[in-house]
Amino acid sequence: MKTVVIGMSGGVDSAVSAYLLKKAGFEVIGLFMKNWEDDDDTEYCSSRQDFLDAASAADVIGIDLEAVNFAKEYKERVFADFLREYSAGRTPNPDVLCNAEIKFNAFLDHAMAMGADHIATGHYARVRETDHGFELLRGTDPAKDQSYFLHRLNQSQLSKAVFPVGGMNKTDVRALARELGLPVANKKDSTGICFIGERPFREFLNRYLPTHPGPIKRDDGKVIGEHMGLSFYTLGQRKGIGIGGSREGSGKPWFVARKDLKTNTLWVVQGHDHPWLKTDALRAVHASWVAGTPPKPEDAVTVKTRYRAPDGSCRIVAAASDAIDLIFPEPQWAATPGQSAVLYQGEVCLGGGFIDVIKTEEKLS
Repeated sequence: MKTVVIGMSGGVDSAVSAYLLKKAGFEVIGLFMKNWEDDDDTEYCSSRQDFLDAASAADVIGIDLEAVNFAKEYKERVFADFLREYSAGRTPNPDVLCNAEIKFNAFLDHAMAMGADHIATGHYARVRETDHGFELLRGTDPAKDQSYFLHRLNQSQLSKAVFPVGGMNKTDVRALARELGLPVANKKDSTGICFIGERPFREFLNRYLPTHPGPIKRDDGKVIGEHMGLSFYTLGQRKGIGIGGSREGSGKPWFVARKDLKTNTLWVVQGHDHPWLKTDALRAVHASWVAGTPPKPEDAVTVKTRYRAPDGSCRIVAAASDAIDLIFPEPQWAATPGQSAVLYQGEVCLGGGFIDVIKTEEKLS
């Protein structure tokens, strides 16, 4: 009998995943990962309650649950990078690094030391083995697909990974949890960055990064307010800009369009369709490819430049093992340095890189 160690977060997805693995005949061991210790057990960070929920679910399923502390690894491999990126004016997605460095690295190593054959998580994604290796596939529920966050996994990691709910819809996962009497069946999904939770983001960031106020300017150069520091804003942001709700002129809402670190200026524009919010080319760096090699320029691919963005058409101008240049026949909206540009061929996630610079097609060609 093969042994699978499953990461149990205290949520419904990992609980149902554990049940499905046991039902399939595996020896299943639950593992609760504690990745954050600062201000733990406040109203915003509730790992103690999450552990209790995971333990209750494990008890109903009939499996053992162990706890492991990866807070040190998380701070060194994920949170330090998060602060560096924000300090540099970029907007990182730490969940991408958490998967690559903690859940499928530190956790994987720990599970293998426990004698596991595979590890599992409650992610909505799938793995397919082919004659050429392992492919990462989208989850079948398009509203919950999480392959975007897993795009940095390599062949070795995927060969050990199992995603039991990847082929299910979320509504069916909850229905099964209720049928089984799992105590987490109706537990609200966690949202946002794992170590921030539901807390006010700016309040959290302000504890770690200094404020450097500067001017907020509209596209004609007129100063219309003051920002508290470029690190606290992201491209495409609409709420919380701090210009008093003023709509002026067109009456359209304001969006953050550019951040100029040299002059410490935050540029804002009116209207979702303003040209400054659209990108026709970009370069992504520190690329990671699931197959181990990048796609070729002639390959037909689509791209996601943010998790909730629909797939966009794109053309590969140049691809290397560590970087890729992309051109978009239809401009991407608010592509943001620090976020991931992830490439797909149909249901197959190829990998991607971190958006470095926003360019024009002329500068890339």
